Amino acid sequence: MDYAATILSKLPGASKRDHGLRRLIETLETYLPPDQVADVNAAYEFGAKAHAGQTRKTGEPYITHPVAVAQELAEMHLDSEAITAAILHDTVEDTPASLEDIKEKFGSEVALLVDGVSKLDQIQFRNRAEAQAESFRKMMLAMIEDIRVILVKLADRLHNMQTLGAMPPDKKKRIARETLDIYAPIANRLGINRLKNQLEELGFKHLHPFRFRVLENALKKNKGSQRQIVKKISEEISNTMNDENIVGDVIGRQKHLYSIYRKMLEKKLLLSDVVDVYGFRIVVDDVNDCYKVLGLVHGLYKPMPGRFKDYIAIPRINGYQSLHTTLFGPKGLPLEVQIRTREMDRVAESGVASHWIYKAEEKSDATPQRRAREWLANLAEIQQTGTPEEFLESVKVDLFPDKIYVFTPKGDIMPLPKGATTVDFAYAVHTDIGNRCVAAKINRGLVPLRTELKNGQTVEVITTRGSKPNPNWLTFVRTAKARTAIRSHMKNLRSAESVDLGKRLLDRSLKDLGSSLRKVGKVRMGAALEELGLESITDLFEQIGLGERLAPLTARFLTRRDEDGDGQESAASLVIAGTEGMVVSYAKCCYPIPGDSVMGYLTAGRGVVIHRNQCGNLSNFRKQPDKWIAVTWEKDVAREFFCQIQTDTRNKPGVLAEVAATIGDCGSNIEQVEVLGRHEDCSVISFLLQVSNRVHLAKIMRKVRNMPNVIRVSRDCA
Repeated sequence: MDYAATILSKLPGASKRDHGLRRLIETLETYLPPDQVADVNAAYEFGAKAHAGQTRKTGEPYITHPVAVAQELAEMHLDSEAITAAILHDTVEDTPASLEDIKEKFGSEVALLVDGVSKLDQIQFRNRAEAQAESFRKMMLAMIEDIRVILVKLADRLHNMQTLGAMPPDKKKRIARETLDIYAPIANRLGINRLKNQLEELGFKHLHPFRFRVLENALKKNKGSQRQIVKKISEEISNTMNDENIVGDVIGRQKHLYSIYRKMLEKKLLLSDVVDVYGFRIVVDDVNDCYKVLGLVHGLYKPMPGRFKDYIAIPRINGYQSLHTTLFGPKGLPLEVQIRTREMDRVAESGVASHWIYKAEEKSDATPQRRAREWLANLAEIQQTGTPEEFLESVKVDLFPDKIYVFTPKGDIMPLPKGATTVDFAYAVHTDIGNRCVAAKINRGLVPLRTELKNGQTVEVITTRGSKPNPNWLTFVRTAKARTAIRSHMKNLRSAESVDLGKRLLDRSLKDLGSSLRKVGKVRMGAALEELGLESITDLFEQIGLGERLAPLTARFLTRRDEDGDGQESAASLVIAGTEGMVVSYAKCCYPIPGDSVMGYLTAGRGVVIHRNQCGNLSNFRKQPDKWIAVTWEKDVAREFFCQIQTDTRNKPGVLAEVAATIGDCGSNIEQVEVLGRHEDCSVISFLLQVSNRVHLAKIMRKVRNMPNVIRVSRDCA
């Protein structure tokens, strides 16, 4: 009896989950020693016990999901720790089992992987750009720690996509969009082609089900004739290879639906115009045979001009190697042919995961591993500066690589994104070279720094000591590394310059009020800094120079004595960030409340007047842009604000009292009621209320809107 059968004979019944385990163990036995297979089985028993009684949306026992995730990784020949972590990846989140339990039973390495995947599972990609960017940054950092974390996550996402049919439509679309935007590109960047293709196909199917069906049906109509064409061409290529004594396999296939759809979308083509619907992969024993076969297929069918790419001599950024050529087949049918060795084919399918079964010292020489490590090291450098949004923007450039290849003066190959300039090249060589570059040469001829590079050019950068990056470079550089380095330098430079600028702006604003920095004096300045929570006057100048604090408001704050008013104004000032000590009032034309998008208008007699961004009076004030200031609400505002709502009600006795009672039940006082108009069967009534924020107002409006005699309710705004 084999090992898989021995294990399964101990389990009660022969359920679907046991068949999943049998398949997993049979796969593991092909490359792992028996003791490691036993460790995986122990993890299965632990996970099955922990998930006992839990089911998925599909109705299957929950343990079938982690087993399917482990199977996907086993087919990529990942190590036993990754397979074990895959089986246990949901136990910490969804069962009473703790990380300490896993560490004790399966070791610290497995526990760290489970912890990394658990943290990724907590990530929710929402519509808000900031939240998505921060979540994305966390995921990338987890990947930097141990790349197996993201491999488990990708396999987890694949199985979730395969069983997505049980989810409601809106959730399907959200998950499918995430998959196409984030997970499939990561799989592509790591060179895991088999995962990328499956994720893209499933993402397309669930995000655009109608388009998927139309395209699928259109291709199915010709499937019979297509199969014959593919078979005929495969046989012709095989026979030609046999005649030349070249051993290899010819695999004919139709291109993936999503790649056809993307090509139609990007180039605005009809299906009949997509040239490379048919693809042929020729796998041979060595590199010399690759080039021999290239000559053979070019002899069989005419090559399409400009469609040959040699990714063997110059590999793609993710380590992928192959020869690509497009041919005019029988009756002018376009054919895409890929020619590669068996090793290259394994790397193309599994990418960074293709070398996990080798010893550690052999891993370091693996091209996809090395390139992935270089990329991850670059990510680690980028994430140290800038905001999460900048990080997301930078990494997305790397996730969708459309590469060109240029040469250094010494003949080294440098891969760069399409559209990269000489400045991008300089930063790709080294950050210091980029910071100090003043000119560049392409093929020994001087060119402007903003010149876009093309394949095969030799680029030389000219630097001088003491030169600095130009802020205008940000308008044309393409690579994440260049953008990050330039921004980082500008921030450091701006810090010094902003202190000087802030000092001049504040002194000018003080002079407008008949004062100056000297007249303010050290005592008043010290008290003001303490009140503002700043450590030094330099911090104050820097904030003003960077626009974080406004010079006119700060000047008024510094010249303020004890004549603030009745105390109510001071309390009000704390509601708007950056207006400490200033008189703040709220416009009665639009009645802003916490949560609204607002602007401040600087007046001579009323201090800062806060208006909603939708306020109709804004157009009148736009003629004086220098008086407008950007303001934000403080967090956790604990006071009441006036707000106006307007209702259209049916003309029935007691309606006004009913609406007033409903508003009162929602915890709001009515300050004023006004009937704005009365028609034959409808009255328009305005209520001036006291509310705490937008959530409170929304609750009131929802309750009023649901009343049987209320036709419409809206918020007043001039």
